[in-house]
Amino acid sequence: MKIAEGQYVLVFYERDKTWLVKGVSEHKLHTHVGIVDFSKIIGLEYGSKYITNKEKTVYLLKPTVYDFILKSDRKTQIIYPKDLGYIAIRTGLKNGSKVIEIGTGSAALTTFFASIVKPDGHIFTYDVNPEFMKIARKNLEKADLQQYVTMSQHDLHEGLEEREADIAVIDLGDPWNVLEIVYNSIKPSASLVAICPTINQIEKTAIQMRKVGFVDIEATEILLRNIEAREGMTRPSMRMIGHTTYLIFGRKIGL
Repeated sequence: MKIAEGQYVLVFYERDKTWLVKGVSEHKLHTHVGIVDFSKIIGLEYGSKYITNKEKTVYLLKPTVYDFILKSDRKTQIIYPKDLGYIAIRTGLKNGSKVIEIGTGSAALTTFFASIVKPDGHIFTYDVNPEFMKIARKNLEKADLQQYVTMSQHDLHEGLEEREADIAVIDLGDPWNVLEIVYNSIKPSASLVAICPTINQIEKTAIQMRKVGFVDIEATEILLRNIEAREGMTRPSMRMIGHTTYLIFGRKIGL
């Protein structure tokens, strides 16, 4: 696949030195490894190598959802990729799923969900902060997933119009206070996940989930340790992505 005008390119030098850039022929990317002249890149195949003016080799990769999420604009903490995969399999997320998301933030989770539910599913996401919504919309458009998402600036305490959703996600500081509202908007047996940065939030949410009508309740934390794979010197990385958040899952039952 060739790089076309207006398409995004991941300029890769090393694993922790990458740049996500919109391909515009008049643009020149200035980096510590040299200048990348996009007038010479448009029309090349994704995966091509490019030599900068400093004689450094970079590679022109087609961005994945992973890249768009990690390179997203943000003013809030995002849900990291290590948590996203488990959320997807634990909730049964798939093409065609109807998802309610409470707390859009920077739309990292929204972007990931939209990439899976398309083309037949849809995400209905809510936030009360107009600045966050503006950033979220920009991130969704960058990943070209905005058509699978309906964004609403809305106070959840006023209720939700959506009904019969397959999955609900709550990313608020007090998820226990909105569980009844979310309960009424999802199907019987539907999955719920709440994003909770602290143990106290997990405890309060679990107690309220049982009262409202959820079973199969599981609280978990995902830790990720990378391995530095080098000939004769392979070992665990000295750094790791430790605690990012706690996740609590449940399934709706009738009362």
